[in-house]
Amino acid sequence: MGFKLGVVGAGQFSKCFIPLFQAHPYVEEVTLAELQTDRREQFAKAFRLKRTYASLDELLTSDVDAVALFTQRHLHGPQAIQALRAGKHVYCAVPMAQSLEEIGQIIDEVRRSGLIYMTGETSYYYPSTVYCRDQFQSGAFGGFVYGEAQYLHDMSHGFYDAFKYSGGPDWKQVAGIPPMHYPTHSVSMVISVTGAKATKVACLGYKDGHEDEVFRKGANLWDNEFSNQSALVRTSDGGMMRLNEFRRVGWGGRNSVYMSMFGTQGSYEEHAGGSVWTSLKWGTVEELTPQLQCQNIRVRLDEQGIHQTLAHDFNASLAKAHHHYRLPASYNGMPNGHLGSHQFLADDFVKAVHTNKLPPNHAWRAADYMAPGLIAHESSLRDGEMLDVPDFGEPPADWSLLDPDAFVAERE
Repeated sequence: MGFKLGVVGAGQFSKCFIPLFQAHPYVEEVTLAELQTDRREQFAKAFRLKRTYASLDELLTSDVDAVALFTQRHLHGPQAIQALRAGKHVYCAVPMAQSLEEIGQIIDEVRRSGLIYMTGETSYYYPSTVYCRDQFQSGAFGGFVYGEAQYLHDMSHGFYDAFKYSGGPDWKQVAGIPPMHYPTHSVSMVISVTGAKATKVACLGYKDGHEDEVFRKGANLWDNEFSNQSALVRTSDGGMMRLNEFRRVGWGGRNSVYMSMFGTQGSYEEHAGGSVWTSLKWGTVEELTPQLQCQNIRVRLDEQGIHQTLAHDFNASLAKAHHHYRLPASYNGMPNGHLGSHQFLADDFVKAVHTNKLPPNHAWRAADYMAPGLIAHESSLRDGEMLDVPDFGEPPADWSLLDPDAFVAERE
């Protein structure tokens, strides 16, 4: 028996996930909540939705079992708390929240209610992250020494249109979000591999001078003037991590998120031209591009047609490094996106709700991805002072973790 899910927000991102939720064998119905009537009606027609709602408040009074939040970044924390208190499981696009207080409230509600909360972090299922996680678990890295990750997304690469679509006439107030308040693409790429936490961070900010005046004191909700921020982090396993969150950057690589990781026995390096694995024992350099490039392949087939540009990111399908076998048969040939991550994220959440087991990106892991960025921004306001990163702990010991790879959804 499937469950009912309500999507919140009729935007560019939610339209990628509605078909995936609809196609999953454990979902009975998908509904939609959207404030703007024209967008609500457009989505209802495009996706053949039988029920829609004019607000989140209205949706939460319905019989849906879960909600998926695809709303503006600064609304995620309060809306997730509201949905959990209404008794709904929550899938939330990143970021998790905009304050430590909101993070704590979400975790408190999840612990109290026993409801599933999952953060929809796409970088967790980027081919490079999947490859490194497999290598780390096999011991090929040895001990973790250093990792670096960067989210290089200039405002001119789609952000203007996205913020205008979601923010309306006051779009600049939300477009000026501190880069380190949206850190999870970079943070997760490293710590989702090692399982460690950030313990200390020092961060510097670049004061913006662009004519659009998005990043200015008094121009946005955060009074933020940094368009670029760079942080150095100590991790709980004794390693080091560097994070770059840039919104004014001359960058034209194949995608906007990159990472490299160095261990005592093996290392992974990624750059605009490709990716390599190097081994201390064998003294070899292995070219990984064929394994990590996303292709237009069906879930269990390997065909040609490689997408190499950022413009095609939302259409990228799967890479050889992905664990194709764990996806439901109903996803075979369906659209995918963000370097093959969409199908895995939707599948994780649905399986977690179905089994009442914690997904890989559960509330406590979401806090691990988010808290370092919030503290990093505070550090940048103090000209790089080293600050402690709070630890929000671990899930209750009696709450089982879902292994999506070992749990193959039923065939339709």
